[in-house]
Amino acid sequence: MRSLAARRLSAIMVKEMLQIVRDPSSILIGFILPIFLTLLSGYSTNLDLDHLRIGLVIEDSSPEAQDLAASFLATKYFDARVGRDRREFADDMTSGKVAGIVVIPQTFSRDMAQASASVPFQIIADGSVPNTAQFLQNYAQGVWLSWMDVRAESKGAKFAQPVHLAPRTWFNQELVSLNSLLPGGMAINLTLIGALLTALVVAREWERGTMEAMLATPVGPFEMLLGKLVPYFLLGMAAMFICLGITLLLFHVPFRGSILALMAVSAVFMISALGLGLFISSVARNQFVAAQAAILAAFLPAYFLSGYVFEPSGMPLPIQLLSRAIAARYYVSCLKTLFLVGDAWPLLLPNMGGMALIAAVLLGLTLKNTARKVA
Repeated sequence: MRSLAARRLSAIMVKEMLQIVRDPSSILIGFILPIFLTLLSGYSTNLDLDHLRIGLVIEDSSPEAQDLAASFLATKYFDARVGRDRREFADDMTSGKVAGIVVIPQTFSRDMAQASASVPFQIIADGSVPNTAQFLQNYAQGVWLSWMDVRAESKGAKFAQPVHLAPRTWFNQELVSLNSLLPGGMAINLTLIGALLTALVVAREWERGTMEAMLATPVGPFEMLLGKLVPYFLLGMAAMFICLGITLLLFHVPFRGSILALMAVSAVFMISALGLGLFISSVARNQFVAAQAAILAAFLPAYFLSGYVFEPSGMPLPIQLLSRAIAARYYVSCLKTLFLVGDAWPLLLPNMGGMALIAAVLLGLTLKNTARKVA
């Protein structure tokens, strides 16, 4: 009896593997889509800005003002256009051609001589893009502090800041946003890939009537489910390694964990992602509906609620509770831990447990919805 069940299971798996080879959409989703999504994530989600376009207004012709202006022109963080009046850049601010205006006022040299102001220049930022405005203020402050330090050293003195900070950053010492965002982006990409792999393929079988024919055979629902899950699980893991290779080799994101730990975490997550696709296909037996449902039920919740960009702790309590039903939330945490920290199992194991629970619920619902029809 066991050998008969094993033969039926292996037959379904072989059939699915042949279907993957013959089906262009499976190849597209499994191999082309992860490359495209990882490249798109890597080149579009970098929050570290440089060459920020600004207007640099120099109202003071003193040597001190010219020296400070030279510091703004020399830094890689700004592409500065020099003017003599802030009104020259008003239209550019409105049209978005510059992100802000730095004004070195007429009283700059006098204020410097009197030490009447801690930062005697003005920063006008475009508040319609808060993140860029914050970067502009921080970068301008950094240029000012560096200039003051160099100026003090040239006089044989030492620049004394009102408050001296000695920051120390763990895990991402350079504060490169890509090191945190791209591992999280892998979770979003694999969520969509895993859901689409099974949702579209199984929905197509329902459309063509081949699913009913298979359910009319001695093959049981569990064998059917497992036989379809294993080949697409292997394809999904291959997609994970493609994403990993691009992340490490092209974008040089550090990876401090082990490949075995990554495989274990990704395996549990891939089962939950494929389970979501199977559940969608068991409810929506139409490829178009299944594709739309996969985007709505997989991609959008994973993007907004996983912690990839927006931290769940800052969301209202009902949304925080809802995010705990999203497997990508646990996978994002695992990926950031593996890439930036290492094999921290006290963090990985609870997240793996959350993903395993979600996978079990989804596969159980799919098994219940897959009605067996006897011809």
